[in-house]
Amino acid sequence: MAGGRRPAVGVRFVACRLVDLCEGSDPPEGTIRRQILMSMKTGKGWIDIGKADLADRFLETAMNSIEKLYVKLQKEGNGEADINVCKADVEKDLFKVLSYQAESAVAQGDFQKAKQCVQRCKDMLMRLPRETRYLSILCYNFGVETYDCKKYEQSSFWLSQSYDIGKMDLKYSIGKEMQAKVLRLLATAYFEWDCSLYLDKALKAINLANEENLHPAGFFLKVKILLKSGASDEDVSSAVAEFQRHEMSLDFCLNTAKLLLEHGRESVGFDFLKSVAERFEASPDCGKVTLLYIEFLLQNKRELLAKQKVEEIIIGHYTGKQLLPETLNRLHIILWDTAAKHYEAKSYAEALNWYNYSVSFYTPGQIDQNLAKLQRNVASCHLHLKQIDKAKEAVKEAERCDPNSIFTQFSIYKIAVMENDTEKAVEAIVEMGKLAEKSSQHEDKLIVDGNTSTNLLSLAAQIALENDQQVVAIRALEYLSEHSQDCQQVFAALKCLVRLTLSKLEKEEKRDKDIESVLTYLTLARQRLAEPFTEENLTRDVRTSEAHWFRKVAWNLAVQFKDCPEKMRDFFVLSFKLSQFCPSDKAVLIAQKTCLLMAAAIDLELGRQEVTPCEQVELLNQALQHLQACTEIWKVLKLTGDFAKDPTDTLLLLYEFEARSKLNDPTLSDFMESVWEQPHIEIKTLEIIASLAMEPPARYPALCKEALKSALTLYRKQTTIDAVRFSKCLHSLINLSLPTGVTDLDACVLQEVWGYFEDALSVVSSTDSYPEMEILWLMTRAWNTGIFQYTIGKYQEAEQWCGLGMRFLNHLGSLKKSYEGHVSMIGLYSEVLDKLDRVKEFLPNEE
Repeated sequence: MAGGRRPAVGVRFVACRLVDLCEGSDPPEGTIRRQILMSMKTGKGWIDIGKADLADRFLETAMNSIEKLYVKLQKEGNGEADINVCKADVEKDLFKVLSYQAESAVAQGDFQKAKQCVQRCKDMLMRLPRETRYLSILCYNFGVETYDCKKYEQSSFWLSQSYDIGKMDLKYSIGKEMQAKVLRLLATAYFEWDCSLYLDKALKAINLANEENLHPAGFFLKVKILLKSGASDEDVSSAVAEFQRHEMSLDFCLNTAKLLLEHGRESVGFDFLKSVAERFEASPDCGKVTLLYIEFLLQNKRELLAKQKVEEIIIGHYTGKQLLPETLNRLHIILWDTAAKHYEAKSYAEALNWYNYSVSFYTPGQIDQNLAKLQRNVASCHLHLKQIDKAKEAVKEAERCDPNSIFTQFSIYKIAVMENDTEKAVEAIVEMGKLAEKSSQHEDKLIVDGNTSTNLLSLAAQIALENDQQVVAIRALEYLSEHSQDCQQVFAALKCLVRLTLSKLEKEEKRDKDIESVLTYLTLARQRLAEPFTEENLTRDVRTSEAHWFRKVAWNLAVQFKDCPEKMRDFFVLSFKLSQFCPSDKAVLIAQKTCLLMAAAIDLELGRQEVTPCEQVELLNQALQHLQACTEIWKVLKLTGDFAKDPTDTLLLLYEFEARSKLNDPTLSDFMESVWEQPHIEIKTLEIIASLAMEPPARYPALCKEALKSALTLYRKQTTIDAVRFSKCLHSLINLSLPTGVTDLDACVLQEVWGYFEDALSVVSSTDSYPEMEILWLMTRAWNTGIFQYTIGKYQEAEQWCGLGMRFLNHLGSLKKSYEGHVSMIGLYSEVLDKLDRVKEFLPNEE
C-alpha cells in the first residue's frame, strides 16, 4: 500500500512546489486554501508511508498558510461576528494540521511535541465536538504504538488521554466497548510497567473497563493483576466469583483455572474447577475440565488423586460418558508423558500402570498405529521387569497393528537378545535392515525417517555387544554402515566391524569368509570417503583421521598375510586407495609407493605360477598399472629428500621389464634403450634382466645376451674381480651363445664364443678364486666343441678348441690329475694332432 501511495505523494510534492513558486506577495484566498489543502495532504502522505521527517516541512507550510488565511479573513471581515466566522472557518484545518504534527512527532519519538499538539487539539474540541471520536482514537493508536515499543510511561499517558477525551462529549464518544478496550490496554501497560508500583492504577483501570463493558478479557486481566500483586486468596476468590455470575465460555473458564493453578492458588483453582464442572456438566466438552484437573494433580506430584480421576474417566468411557475424540487424544498424551517420565526414572512398574491406562481406551482387536506404539512401550516396561512372556504378548499385539514398523521389529529383536536367541535376533535385524532400506528409497512417504531407522540399528548393535552376541552385532553394524547417511556413524560402525572381525581371526584360524568381510568393510570405508562431503556432516580433519585409521589397518593386514599373496595384494591396494584421502606428506607418499610396489611384486609372482594365459595377462596388466602409478608417486617423493640408497628405481625397472617382456609388449625395445643408457646400472640388475628375458613366456635371447655382455664389461672394470659371479655370468652367456646339442654353428658365432672362452681363461689365469667346477665346465665345453669340429672334418678348428680345453686343464686343481691320467682324452687329442699333421702334408706349400 505504501508503495502505491509513494507516486501520489511525489506528485503532491511537485504540485506544492509549483504553488509556492507561483505565489505572489498577496495571494488570493482561493490560492491560500489550495496551498493549505495540498500541504496537509502531502504531509499526511509522507507520514503514512513512514517518512515522518519529510512531512514536517509541509505541515509547517500548511500552518503558516492557515495563519495567512486567518489574517486575510480578519482584514476583509466587518465586526466581531465576521471574526468568529473566520476563526471557525480556519480551526478545522488547524485541528487537522495539529493532529498530523502529533502523528509525525510520535513517529519520530518526540513525545513532548506530540503532547503539545494533542493538547491544542483537545482545547479546540469545545468548538469542534465532532472531532472528539477522531482525537480519542488517535490517542489510542499512539498508546498502542508506544506499548508495542515497551514505552509504558508514554503509552499510559496516551491511553489515559484517549479515555478522558472519550468522556468529553458522549454524543460523539467512541462508545463503551471502545472505552473498555482503551482501559484494558491501559491496565495492561501499568501491569507490565511495574505491577507493584502501579497496582492501584492497574486495578482502577481494569475495574473501570469492566464497568464500561463486561468482557472476559477484562475479568481475566483483573485476576492476573491480583495474582501478580500477591493478593490474598479471598480477594482472588472474590474476583473469580464476580465474573462467575456472567456467561463465560468453557475455554475461558479453563484458561482462568490454569492461571490460578499456575500461580500456586490450588485452593481457589480447584474450587473454581469444581464449579466449572458443575456448570458445564451437560456440555460434551465437560471432559476438558477433568483433564485439566488431572494435569495439575500430576504437576503437583499428587498421582494417587490423578489416577482416581483417570479411572473415573475409564469407567465413564464404558458407561456412555465418552470423551470427545480431541479430548481423548489429549488424555492419551498426558498418560504417555507421565509413563515416559517414570520410564526415564527407571520406575518401570509405575510406567506400565500409566501405559495400561491408555490401553484401556482401546477395544479388543482394534488396529491403530498409536496402539502399536503403545504396546511396544508396554513391552519395553515388561522387558525391564524381566517379564518376557508378557513382553512377547505386547509385541505380538504391536505386530498385529503395525507389522511393517521398524520399531516393532526392534522390540522383537530386544526380546530375542534377552532370550539369547541368535537366529531370531538376526532375523529381526534383517527385517529392520529391509525397512531401513525402504525408508531411504521412499523418503517422501515415510512413517519413520532414515535417521531414526539407522539410530535404531545402532542401538541394536550396542544391545548385542552388551549381551556378548557378536554375530548379531555384526549384522546390525553391517546394515547400519550400508544405510546410514551420517558419515561419522558409518565410520564408527565400520571400525567396530573391523575390530570384531579381527578379534575373531585372532582366536580362530584365518577363515576366508572373515578375511573377505574385512576387505568389504575397508572397501565400503573407501567408497564413503570418496563421496562429496561438507563441513557440516564431515570436517576435513575428521575425514583425514578416518582415512589414516583405515589405511593403517589395511597395511597391517597386508603384512600379516604373507602366506596368502592374493589377500596380501588386495590389502596393499586398499591401503593405497585409502591413503589417497590423506594429505600427501612424505610419510604417506612412502606408504603409497611401498603399497604399489608390493602389489606389483605380488601380481608378478602370481603370474609366474601355474595360471591360465588369460589370468597371467590380467595379472601382468595389473602389475603395470600399479607400477605406472608408483612411478608418478616416486617422482614426487624424490623431490622431498635424498633417496640415493633407495632401491625403488631398480625395482621399478625390473618389475616393468618383467611385465612388458612377458606381455610381449611392442614398446619393450624402446623401454630397454632407456635402460642401456643409464650410467650407473648395477651388475646384479643386468643379470636379473638377462634371466627375466628368457623366463617363459618371455623369450628375448638378444636382450639376454646384451644384458650379460654389459654385466661382463662391468665385471672387468672391477679393481678386484668377483670370480665366482663372473663365472656364473659367463656360463650363462656361453650357454646362450653355444647351446648344447646344436650342431650347425656359424663361424662368426664360434668366433664370438671363442672370445668368451678367452675372457674366462684370462680371469682364470689371474686369480685362484675361479670355481674349479666352472673351469672344468669350460674345459669340457671347449673340448666337446673341438671334438664336434673333428667329427665334421674341421681338423684345424678341432685342434684349436681341443687345445683350448687342454689349457683349461692346466688350471684345474684337485681334479687335474684325474683328467691328465684320462687315457681316452689324451689319446683322442693325440689322434686329432696326428690327423691335422697328415692333412697339412697334402696341403700345397705357399710360395
